[in-house]
Amino acid sequence: MTAVADLWLPILVAAVAVFVVSSLIHMALQYHKHDYVKLPGEDKILEAMRGVQPGSYRFPCADTMKEMCGPEMTAKMVRGPVGSMTVIPSGPMRMGKALGQWFVLCVVICFFTGYISGLSLAHGAQFMAVFRVATTVALLGFGFSSVTDSIWKGLSWGVTAKFVLDGILYALATGAVFAWLWPKLM
Repeated sequence: MTAVADLWLPILVAAVAVFVVSSLIHMALQYHKHDYVKLPGEDKILEAMRGVQPGSYRFPCADTMKEMCGPEMTAKMVRGPVGSMTVIPSGPMRMGKALGQWFVLCVVICFFTGYISGLSLAHGAQFMAVFRVATTVALLGFGFSSVTDSIWKGLSWGVTAKFVLDGILYALATGAVFAWLWPKLM
């Protein structure tokens, strides 16, 4: 067993590595560029939505399970459109805040990667053993969070596949850093 206190260097370096890999994915590779498309008649729709408060919405939306199963809701569902949307506060995108939150999430996932890896591996564990455990744990944290959006919110499975690929790359970076910086035998 390895104490998490002995793993702060790999935790922080792995978080930085994931942050760098994600920056390369989004700025250099840009394969997420077309994940979202513009609504037809966007200006009219935006004007009609003025006053909608930030939050998560589903449409059509029933207030009760009984209403959800009723003929009126069924007709609305058949007629369409059907979907969900998230409305964020108006104003320019605050990239600094979003990037800061992303880095904090990277640290949290890498912390739990270190914690779980430390429970199963001792100081001086072999590179491949550390790599396998840390990569697997990191993959659970980074790789599958968007799958529920395809299941429950209708996000395209193609978009989700790209996010899972991102998670695989983040997990590989995390596993490599942990294997490289794993504490040696004392």
